[in-house]
Amino acid sequence: MAFFRNTTVNLLNLHYAIHTLALSGGAGFFAVYLFEAGVSVPGVFVSIALILLGRFLIRPVIVGLSAHWGLRTMLVGGTLLSALQYPLLSEVHGAGAVLYALIVMAAAGDTVYWSTYHAYFASLGDDSHRGHQIGAREAVAALVGIASPLLTGWLLVSYGPRVAFGITAITVGLSSLPLFFTPEVPIARSAPGAYRAALPGIVLFLGDGWICAGYVFVWQIALFLSLGKNFLAYGGALAVAALVGALGGLLLGRHIDAGHGKRAVWLSLGVYSVIVILRAIAVGNAAVAVLANALSALGACLYIPTLMTIVYTRSKSAPCTLRFQVAAEGGWDIGGASGLLLAALLTAYHVPLGGSILLSLLGVAAMFVMLGHYYNIDAKRERSYSEPSPAG
Repeated sequence: MAFFRNTTVNLLNLHYAIHTLALSGGAGFFAVYLFEAGVSVPGVFVSIALILLGRFLIRPVIVGLSAHWGLRTMLVGGTLLSALQYPLLSEVHGAGAVLYALIVMAAAGDTVYWSTYHAYFASLGDDSHRGHQIGAREAVAALVGIASPLLTGWLLVSYGPRVAFGITAITVGLSSLPLFFTPEVPIARSAPGAYRAALPGIVLFLGDGWICAGYVFVWQIALFLSLGKNFLAYGGALAVAALVGALGGLLLGRHIDAGHGKRAVWLSLGVYSVIVILRAIAVGNAAVAVLANALSALGACLYIPTLMTIVYTRSKSAPCTLRFQVAAEGGWDIGGASGLLLAALLTAYHVPLGGSILLSLLGVAAMFVMLGHYYNIDAKRERSYSEPSPAG
């Protein structure tokens, strides 16, 4: 398993595994806790959309700070900053000052963290083992995500939000420790052509953000309502999903690295389409909702390596990996915020949540075309490199 020989990537995956304990726990309850704390369903969607729009506005600052401090330092800072949103989350009681402060803090922390994380992973990963390394990351994330949602649901019911989300914040902070053993990556103060090179990442992440609006955020509320607004049942559904998806990423990552990227596009997005439809019809039916949620983990283990192999490989070959990621994630913010604002409008006019979930199919169709196009380009490049020259 040559893809495990990159010690830095192994440390990054360890960081991600610890961070996922928080993401699958406290972060997985973010939207449903806002709803339970008195924010209306359209209000939850608008709040998350405002976080994404805030991220979009903050992103340009990340480049200058990273050029001054270095990428690893910014990633550590982003990890610690993102932890601060969870104590605020526990204090939300309907729309008000605490919710507005939470929106600002979440936007700042998530912007610094995700922009620098993706750029750092892309810079230090191996192109020849990219699919394997991402697949291993997602498989480990699925494994560690089995117990965390159950624990968070139990803590919310037994000890309340301050304890549950306090533990989440501590876990996020601890996830920064492996990063102290990884190298610093300097960022150039200028990189001509960097943002133009980021266009593939922008359009791909724009489509992915639109998918996630319905597939992730609207679905979280729909699943919570389908399970009778029960935190323990909701946590159990997340745990079952993590168990189902634990091996999927490794299997498809090897498939991509073997040169079967276009086949992976058909498989992953075909599965995603089925899950979107199943989620839309599952709203209100607890058993079907749990099944649809369980299949989603397998879908993610198929889809994320397919998407991120292209994004990481192209960002590493761009004039500046960080600028590529900043621009690409700006596209994700716009796609996600647009989908959430439309979902909020539809919900306010009493359109069932299943209708908003189905909007994700538009993003799936767009991603099918775009990913197929980029994998086709890369396949042609591979063939051109391997063919002998006429003189040879």
